[in-house]
Amino acid sequence: MVDWAAGEAAEIARDWARSGVLPLTGHAGEGPCCHRAGQPPSPPGWGDLVTAAAGRTGIDGARLPAERAAMSGGRRRGRSPVGGSCRLPPTLDGWAAVSDARPDDPLLWSALIGRDLDAAALPGQLATWLATHTGDELDERVELLGLAGGAVRPAPGRGCPLPGPPRDVREMLVVDFSALWAGPLCAHLLGLAGAEVVKVETPDRPDGARRSNPAFYDLLHAGHHSVVLDPAHPSSRAALHSLVGRANVVIEASRPRALAGFGLDAHAEAARGCTWISITAFGRSSQRVGFGDDVAAARGLLAVDVQGQPVFTGDAVADPLTGLLAAALALSRPPGKGGAVWDVAMADVVATTLSAPTAEGRVVREGDRWLLDTGATTLAVDPPTRRRPAAAAATTGADTATVLRRLGIPVP
Repeated sequence: MVDWAAGEAAEIARDWARSGVLPLTGHAGEGPCCHRAGQPPSPPGWGDLVTAAAGRTGIDGARLPAERAAMSGGRRRGRSPVGGSCRLPPTLDGWAAVSDARPDDPLLWSALIGRDLDAAALPGQLATWLATHTGDELDERVELLGLAGGAVRPAPGRGCPLPGPPRDVREMLVVDFSALWAGPLCAHLLGLAGAEVVKVETPDRPDGARRSNPAFYDLLHAGHHSVVLDPAHPSSRAALHSLVGRANVVIEASRPRALAGFGLDAHAEAARGCTWISITAFGRSSQRVGFGDDVAAARGLLAVDVQGQPVFTGDAVADPLTGLLAAALALSRPPGKGGAVWDVAMADVVATTLSAPTAEGRVVREGDRWLLDTGATTLAVDPPTRRRPAAAAATTGADTATVLRRLGIPVP
């Protein structure tokens, strides 16, 4: 479990004020909102853990949750998140967070409603269905259909693993199967600490983040090698197994059955000394799926507007918070002998965030700037900040042959 005893509420409030998340929270055209009508949650001190484990990164972890919005020009949008692919409609007994980021989501949500709808008609019909059904009914159906969403209900979670003593990852080989934000952020931080990072994609499932925000993709993937292998073909599957077998760290963000279908065994790799980072929405034992916005909202990481209604907090904050913890774990020496399989669930990360001390506060305007008034002190609210990509990311599969040959693996 993460120990919050060393963290004071005032320090947490300072981190929150400079994170850039508050200006992304609330309705367009209105002032920023705080969590729970005046209590800001803390981004966990995992940025400090990353810095302690690998000071070479030079990263201010508190500012990472808002940098994607800084690069895209995202703004606060109330009950739609900065990224725009999730909503907060009311249910019969509360609120729900529902995402439709994937191409087949309109079809799946139509199945939940029981009517064939096109993408344009879906939001209104889904809102009507949710208003007449309970959160329990929604949760049961989203898990059955593989939908990203659920009832908004804070839950304690299982607790998060605590990183151990730092280790040097320079020249270690990191194989990254992940996509979007949390896993690539973890890989990015390991790369900054000196590890060699190889991003692995399959021909039919490239990382969708390549298309959504190229500059942000470059930021997280600059300097990484790009390998494409098709496990449906025996020679490519053999190369994939050999590559994983040489890795010191593996990062993946799939349900366990996905990589098991490729013949990969996380616990077997850990037994030989590999650190296996498994990032999921609700844990390796759960079949539920989710993304940063809907998981954060479903677990209660929301703000409240002046009418007492929920609004999204920041930009998919479960993703960067999870990526920070994953990096801190990968930068730590595994406990005991051998390696480790770290089960990093976004839902547990959010629950741990909400268990942190909070400082009473409200956001007020002073001239052309916003201030966080905690009662004890007044803090400047910083806007989202961005870093510049070090270089362009490698094109898909550009390094497949080079990486495999250098590692002595036959090129399929």
